[in-house]
Amino acid sequence: MIHEVLPVGLLACNCSVIGDEVTREAIVIDPGDDVSGIVEILDRHLLKVKMIVITHAHIDHIGGAHKLRALTGAPVYMHEADAVLGDNLEMQASWLGVETPPNPGIDRRAKEGDVLTFGLTEAHVLHTPGHTQGSISLYLPEEKKLLAGDTLFCGSVGRTDLPGGNSAEIARSIRGKLYTLPEDAIVFPGHGEETSIGREKRSNPFVKG
Repeated sequence: MIHEVLPVGLLACNCSVIGDEVTREAIVIDPGDDVSGIVEILDRHLLKVKMIVITHAHIDHIGGAHKLRALTGAPVYMHEADAVLGDNLEMQASWLGVETPPNPGIDRRAKEGDVLTFGLTEAHVLHTPGHTQGSISLYLPEEKKLLAGDTLFCGSVGRTDLPGGNSAEIARSIRGKLYTLPEDAIVFPGHGEETSIGREKRSNPFVKG
């Protein structure tokens, strides 16, 4: 499997490009910015994007999705509960003092239990609300990799003081869905360094296992 993580944009969102080495089909997760850098990775590995997945509709995760879709033709997957955040990108841009990107909307609704397939690889959708109402995480069981968006970080969790956030809900999402995954599963959060489920269960000060 090909997996490159590219920190993009003002807030260094971790955009993941994951590709199947046999079929060269790929998935791009959270293209918040720096679409040219994402395309460079795709071209270098001769990958064709089958889908663009947004873990939640904060501007730093969704900002480049419209442009990437225009370049690749790949549909945008997102949970419908975050559509209202996507409709308010102008307000989000004002918080950061940046230009408002086009809202890509939702081409395919991503919901709990969906299995997204690219090449020979499966990504299972987990609805993990708390950071936002429509936050999702993706788990790749064969690789034991979790793309956690802004739900779970190394030693921390996503903030819940923005619209749609809920501290009790994010704790339920982490304990009920993420901490049930194998302890050796590697967690790729939306920002910062990678970690593991076992490490966070033992030592995360915000949500203990």
